[in-house]
Amino acid sequence: MSGITRREFLAASATAAAAAATGTQRTLAAGETRMIKIEKIELFPMCYPMTGYFKFFTGPHGAAGRAAVVIKITADNGEVGWGQSVPIAKWSYETLETATIALRDYFAPVLIGRDSTDMEGAHAEMDKAIAPGFSTGMPITRAGVDIALHDLTGKLQKKSLAELWGKPKGEPLLLSWTVNVRELKEVDAVMEEGRKRGYRNFNIKVAPDPAFDAELAKLVRKNAPDGFLWADANGGYDPESALKAAPMLAGAGADVLESPLRPNQISGYQKLKKLGALPILMDEGCVSPIEVAEFIKLGMVDGIAMKPARCGGLLSNKRQIELCLENGLMWLGSGLTDPDISLAAMLGLYSAYGLKKPAALNGPQFLTADILKTPLRIEGGFAYVPDGAGLGIEVDENKVVELMKKSGGDRILKG
Repeated sequence: MSGITRREFLAASATAAAAAATGTQRTLAAGETRMIKIEKIELFPMCYPMTGYFKFFTGPHGAAGRAAVVIKITADNGEVGWGQSVPIAKWSYETLETATIALRDYFAPVLIGRDSTDMEGAHAEMDKAIAPGFSTGMPITRAGVDIALHDLTGKLQKKSLAELWGKPKGEPLLLSWTVNVRELKEVDAVMEEGRKRGYRNFNIKVAPDPAFDAELAKLVRKNAPDGFLWADANGGYDPESALKAAPMLAGAGADVLESPLRPNQISGYQKLKKLGALPILMDEGCVSPIEVAEFIKLGMVDGIAMKPARCGGLLSNKRQIELCLENGLMWLGSGLTDPDISLAAMLGLYSAYGLKKPAALNGPQFLTADILKTPLRIEGGFAYVPDGAGLGIEVDENKVVELMKKSGGDRILKG
């Protein structure tokens, strides 16, 4: 932001403000339950420290770590729900600064006083506060609110995420290790680190060079002959290069190709799907279920790579999984190098819906801090779903404040 430093921005506190609570207080009849309303929303902007190289976290801001805004929503009965917005400037247009402003000045004021369990109503209010453009406005930012409301609702109803949706808890999730290298000579060392932690499945970052990418895929396949090999271009090919890369990657042993083109290149996706060299999946561009349904109708994809942060939270992501299942399409679970709170939400979702393929959840690979009282269980290449109501985790607020202060930030209060 012009005129202030990043540290000054994070340190700035908001003026406390609250939306008027709806409804009137009255004495409850026997057996009647009252609406539990959102009383207060607190924001904790921070950066998690990182290790290793990952292309989306480079440059002066990336060097500080993985940006996140932790969201604490307190109901008027004292119950608390935790969420986390995870912006990445090099992956989307959302940054730590814009996420903090949107949460503080737009989303929080319209949620104070609302029914804390009315998920769809909360999203409708956020749509009014920041209108959709082509799709959902500020989806990564609002995903943190959605996660916090799911956590709060689960705690109020004493149900896990799976139980809220009428699903079984599901099994631990098999994980995929990310191979993001600048030179082929780095591949062996990166893969060996994953194997030491029990990983046997790998995802590779590809584009824009099909020749380099094919050699990368060959090396990874050679080192993991029985693993699931997932190539992700993050929209980095042009249409001509993508049509060249797909059969080369297939010949090198890749199992799927994710986001070969930017999502607005509709005819390019249709050509790739018709080519049939590899299953073509989309990630970027699938923000709301509306786009997913349209892209399926247009014959653009063989499946979707999911992540709650991309699409505005669990409510939207759940419906996108259901659309894939209804249409007989593949769905894969991925993330945005999510820290602990956001990661716990994804584990609950993907496990409840019975994800079969290895999940590309690389937060544990790259992040070196956590804010939980008991860290998530990641062992032998598997991630275990936390037990308990809501997200099933306990956030250590002292850790939250400590990490926020190390990042140069200060707590922002609404309500």
